[in-house]
Amino acid sequence: MRTFLIAGNWKMNAAPGEAKILAEEITGLWKGQTFTSEALLCPPFISIPAVAAAFQGTPFKVGAQNVHTENDGAYTGEISTSMLKDAGCEYVIVGHSERREYFHESDELVARKAKKVIDDRLKAIVCVGEVLSERKEGIHEDVVRRQVDAVLSHLGEDLSDNLVIAYEPVWAIGTGETATPEQAQEMHHFIRELIKGHWGEARSAKVRILYGGSMKPDNAGELLSQPDVDGGLIGGASLKAGSYSEILKISETV
Repeated sequence: MRTFLIAGNWKMNAAPGEAKILAEEITGLWKGQTFTSEALLCPPFISIPAVAAAFQGTPFKVGAQNVHTENDGAYTGEISTSMLKDAGCEYVIVGHSERREYFHESDELVARKAKKVIDDRLKAIVCVGEVLSERKEGIHEDVVRRQVDAVLSHLGEDLSDNLVIAYEPVWAIGTGETATPEQAQEMHHFIRELIKGHWGEARSAKVRILYGGSMKPDNAGELLSQPDVDGGLIGGASLKAGSYSEILKISETV
């Protein structure tokens, strides 16, 4: 049976008080129940302690949405891996499409962040994906290849257990376009082959590849049924206890 990673990215939503209530609502829906998937929520930095406290004694895990490449120092407004670990994080998202677009994060910077996260014994969820113009130009595979290769060239294959790739079809988020499960599988398989080229088949099979293109309860089953889709990086649907819980429930039946 496959073990999915169902990761919620709360983005810039849910201050500590709201985050605590939401986290408690989610755990409350699973009181007395068990699941085999890995359940992860990534709140804003300021809300991580509240969520970690709410998850104490439950299977739910907490992660962060970003991190800096240095241990400490004069980097105003930044957060280090040691701070995140101390706050209870197990995962860190790096290279999200919004970080690449709005904050101009390069492939090189994303790769350095991923290496820092993994070197410091956290798990990195590295986001890759193409925008609408790149999809229409037919260069989407070239874009994703460049992004994946940048990360893998910084990592040794012995670190594969702590790497997760999240494919975000940026062109299908808020554009009116639609990414089909077949299109998701096509790109996930392409990414799997890229990893295989670097690290071999056995290692590539261990790297989980999440789908980050607006997974919701009504499309989760079909997406998670694809052979190379190992879970979801979920945005808006993870901000509602019911919809996040429903996706987690669906992952248990695929």
